[in-house]
Amino acid sequence: MAWMSQRIIDLADSLYDLYYTRKYKTLSHQLGMSPSPEAPTRQGFIILQIDALSYKDLLTATEGGYMPYLTRLCRRGELKLGRWRCGVPSTTPAVQAGLMFGNSFDIPSFRWYDKQTGQPIVCRIPHHAQAMQQRISAGRKGILEGGSSYVSIMDGGARLSLLTVSALNRHHFFESVRGVGLLLLFCLNPLRVGRMIGLSMWEYLRDVGLSIWRLLRKGKLRRPQALYSLSQVIVNVVFREIQTFACMLDIYRGVPAIYTNYYGYDEVAHHFGSTNQEALRVLKGIDAQIRQIDQMRRKYQRRSYDLYILSDHGLTPSQSFQEAFGCSLADFIAQQTGREVWDERPGEAEKRTSVDQTRVILEELESIEANLSPRSARIVRAARRYLATRMPPIWPEDWDLSRRRDIVVRSSGSLAHVYFNVTPRRMELSEIALLYPELLPRLVEHPGIGLVIGREGDDVVVMGPKGTLTLNERQARIRGEDPLATLADASLAAEELRQMACFPHSGDLILLGAWEPHPPQRVISFENQVASHGGLGGEQLYPFILYADHQELNPDPLTNACKLYTFFRQTYHNSPQS
Repeated sequence: MAWMSQRIIDLADSLYDLYYTRKYKTLSHQLGMSPSPEAPTRQGFIILQIDALSYKDLLTATEGGYMPYLTRLCRRGELKLGRWRCGVPSTTPAVQAGLMFGNSFDIPSFRWYDKQTGQPIVCRIPHHAQAMQQRISAGRKGILEGGSSYVSIMDGGARLSLLTVSALNRHHFFESVRGVGLLLLFCLNPLRVGRMIGLSMWEYLRDVGLSIWRLLRKGKLRRPQALYSLSQVIVNVVFREIQTFACMLDIYRGVPAIYTNYYGYDEVAHHFGSTNQEALRVLKGIDAQIRQIDQMRRKYQRRSYDLYILSDHGLTPSQSFQEAFGCSLADFIAQQTGREVWDERPGEAEKRTSVDQTRVILEELESIEANLSPRSARIVRAARRYLATRMPPIWPEDWDLSRRRDIVVRSSGSLAHVYFNVTPRRMELSEIALLYPELLPRLVEHPGIGLVIGREGDDVVVMGPKGTLTLNERQARIRGEDPLATLADASLAAEELRQMACFPHSGDLILLGAWEPHPPQRVISFENQVASHGGLGGEQLYPFILYADHQELNPDPLTNACKLYTFFRQTYHNSPQS
């Protein structure tokens, strides 16, 4: 019986290998992406990122049974789980820049402002992200050399970057695979395609129903329903299936470095909370995608791969400044200065996210349309026009509506940068106090603001309600109580805040929302969010990493993403910087 059982298992494995080999051989040949004829000798790696999942929330998800495959990998000892610290600002572009290029200089937040040009910067906008990557990658090689990057902000120097906003030679996904990728995927995977269509319809109808229910409850977040629901279907079903398929195809091809970012959890958790059932349901779907990729890694071993599963930052439960105090941060600053203040109104950041995602979809639909027959193209054209009629107008590139304002506030979760347009250079605290004498005392005293940070000469001054911390490269001086004393890693936070305050594009003032030092460690967010990140306090600073047991990787000293860059360069490129 034992002999017979083993033969049955061997036969099943052979059939499984034959199925995947034939399927991906056909796909890669048709797409013009066949594997290299020489046998790969360099050890490969795969990085699967789950955007915004903290170490603590991962434990909650695994203990609740929402990530059974990751739980199995850890229990078998195949992967080790570690907690690391991403640093401030705790945002995706800063962490990905550090991970992929070892340099996150002058990325002060997810959104900031260029005083000299009057241009608001958003990392999700392609030409903004491309300029940022050109600057931080100058003279540096990325960890994804010769590899692939999917659904990301930074491309890490990858040879193929799809749905990656900063890719310097950016291609549309369907244009890059010669317009037949999706058709081949449909023909060769009818069950998968049927599931994708069914899940898309279910996700859309479910999200519409949930939103209607939430809108009937007083005090709940209101969302731009049509675009938001569509973007969630694209992110949580369509993009997820595409990036998983692309990773599996790359494993067949023997691509040396593969990176993909599953960011659906981040979007949902902002609206519902990091451990809400809706967010955990997204994690369960991501866990299933990881299982598919890992099974392909194990079964088809043209190249040997190390698997890493990690997150870029976490999320902390939050209450919006608007909800807690009855006005936005911009309105409060306007009251103290008597000047007009420009900022995205509550809900505008959420709307902008949906609009940006929909704009990417429109671009991809154009490339699909160009590669279809006239009859099929008419269907895609109708869908594209339907979406286009629901998009807000796009201002011309030479228009900058913010320049008519005196003060600009750029908020990213619990972190805000404030810019005063009376001068294009960075203003010092003494100048701000002279020009707006009521502003600094009111900000420091406000219960929703934990820290007010500014520059005075070579010093960075961190002000809290009970004391001031003055920092420079040589020393730290405390007057009164240390405003960072309630943080477990106060010395690290102090150095990170000093570095951020010295960035050329940081605000004249930097504000961090107040945080609770004890559980649930809720923070004040300057955006309309149930869970947020960007600043200090709670789990937003503490992502996780899963890595193979044989790797000499100790997460404890990982206090920023640049140290991960050094690890990957040393391990897979034989040098920290080459």
